[in-house]
Amino acid sequence: MSYQAVQTRRFARQYKKLHDNVAADLDAAVSAVETSPKIGDQKKGDLAALYVYKFRSQGQLYLLGYTIGEELKWYTLRQLGHTKTFIEI
Repeated sequence: MSYQAVQTRRFARQYKKLHDNVAADLDAAVSAVETSPKIGDQKKGDLAALYVYKFRSQGQLYLLGYTIGEELKWYTLRQLGHTKTFIEI
């Protein structure tokens, strides 16, 4: 059974600003996370609830941050960004 994605308002605003080709690559990354949510790397310490999935689009590395809710089979898309600007939650 796959998980259902839930977007935060911040993530939705970031998604609107993306170019079409980057948005298509992000949609592919989101579907990969839906089928297997533990595919991303889990952060350590205070950010232990956050998972990060890395993908490339247009020659740049993007990071997709999300949290998983096991009871209801959902995950929340929290942040999208580059390596330098990612951890601003």
